[in-house]
Amino acid sequence: MADAYFSLFTLIVLIPLALIAFVYFLVRPRPVKIPIKNRHVFITGGSSGIGLALAHHAAAQGARVSILARSRNKLEEARNAVRLATGIDVSVFAADVRDYDAVKRAVDEAGPIDVLLLNHGVFVALELEKQELSEVKFTLDVNLMGSFNLIKAALPAMRTRKDPQQPVSIALVSSQAGQVGIYGYAAYSASKFGLRGLAEALQQEVIADNIHVSLIFPPDTDTPGFAEENKRKPELTKIIASSSGAMKPEEVAQKTFDGIKSGSFIIPCNLEGIALSLATAGLSPQRSFLMATVEVLAAGILRIAGLCFQWTWYTSIEKWHNQRKGSPQRS
Repeated sequence: MADAYFSLFTLIVLIPLALIAFVYFLVRPRPVKIPIKNRHVFITGGSSGIGLALAHHAAAQGARVSILARSRNKLEEARNAVRLATGIDVSVFAADVRDYDAVKRAVDEAGPIDVLLLNHGVFVALELEKQELSEVKFTLDVNLMGSFNLIKAALPAMRTRKDPQQPVSIALVSSQAGQVGIYGYAAYSASKFGLRGLAEALQQEVIADNIHVSLIFPPDTDTPGFAEENKRKPELTKIIASSSGAMKPEEVAQKTFDGIKSGSFIIPCNLEGIALSLATAGLSPQRSFLMATVEVLAAGILRIAGLCFQWTWYTSIEKWHNQRKGSPQRS
């Protein structure tokens, strides 16, 4: 009987504790806390949607805020909105993220950055065959090359900052379409998947300088651009993406800063995002030994869940095509 109790104790207590201790030893980089108050937060795509919500949130936390976007008029509207809501005056910079020289001038004028928050992006849902290559290139240039431009412009000053003991952050806003490819998102998903490779490699390059990289994965978000995006979405895209509800920009902003302040590399924004992040953890950095343990234990189960999602999506695609083949052709 004693042997049976000991075996049960080993199975329930000792093995899990040993796993947690082993994972705690392995996780890198180590946990960090990144303050926002009295720091300079520079936000791209900051004139509307998630970017404007991020500006509100940073200002409310006592940060010095700079926002960058293309439209001077929208930037002024955003500055007035933040001032009215928080009493804080933000700095605004008009530049196209595709233009490195313009971006460099804005970054230099803004001054040393403590939190570089890359939120800019464009999105068009359309089958690749129907999409012009110029539109594909525009998507990649804005979403991916724009991020390279900002990081290249800001990184030298971030590395040579006055207090290297104070951790600083580079945060990139990706998308759940940067975790899993969806029908009609070929160009967009390529640009957002690219951010993950950039972030993983960059974290290794800058960790010695106490610079910490985060990657945010919001779902569909109820922004002014979201309604426009839906007008062009293929029917199959709407069917497949319908399982994920839209979040409010303010909710995404809250999740973003919670993750940045804890130095998280992967920042999901809802329950579906947590499941996607666990399922796609792969070789990504993980600071939390508890989350790392969950990733280890949940890997097999989440792979089964992922296969179920794929079955659902491909069944929907097959059904949609069969219906089109069976319907009378319009003259």
